[in-house]
Amino acid sequence: MESALTLLCDVLARAPASLEETCDELLSALLPSRPADDVALLVAQTGALDADHVATWDLLSDPAVVSAARLHASDQLTAWGLEELAFTTELVVSELVTNAIRYGKGPIQLRMILQSALTCEVSDASSTAPHLRRARVFDEGGRGLLLVAQLTERWGTRHNREGKVIWAEQQIPASHDEASSVLV
Repeated sequence: MESALTLLCDVLARAPASLEETCDELLSALLPSRPADDVALLVAQTGALDADHVATWDLLSDPAVVSAARLHASDQLTAWGLEELAFTTELVVSELVTNAIRYGKGPIQLRMILQSALTCEVSDASSTAPHLRRARVFDEGGRGLLLVAQLTERWGTRHNREGKVIWAEQQIPASHDEASSVLV
């Protein structure tokens, strides 16, 4: 088993750029003769984002920080040239941060990621996942995640060792995509 792991590491250390070629080399190195049973091999290539595509803020578990979180988001959108997303993003950030303060527990963190979409993430130390509610006409609360779901392309929850992350993804306007491709 250890020799196979060493062989695997050796092949990956000198792997070609193409994932298909990497798979071919791994299969021929690890299985020189045709196996009697089916074999599945998954090879993935990952990439890291530039630091200027991610913005992170640690927030106190205090309702007074919600306005500061909106301001951070707005300033970051301006830095990225995405001012037209400000209204929706500020609303999403406000709802997610408010929910983390009200129903989660500290520490709370806001993170914005600019990639093929704009992702806003709010993490807290509680493992309790949120759920959509349909608020009645006279209810004063219960509409936050419904608004987030309506205003964004996708949203969801992922759990980690420290708690959970609630994320929401917005489309990048076509005008920004075109400007970005010219700069690259």
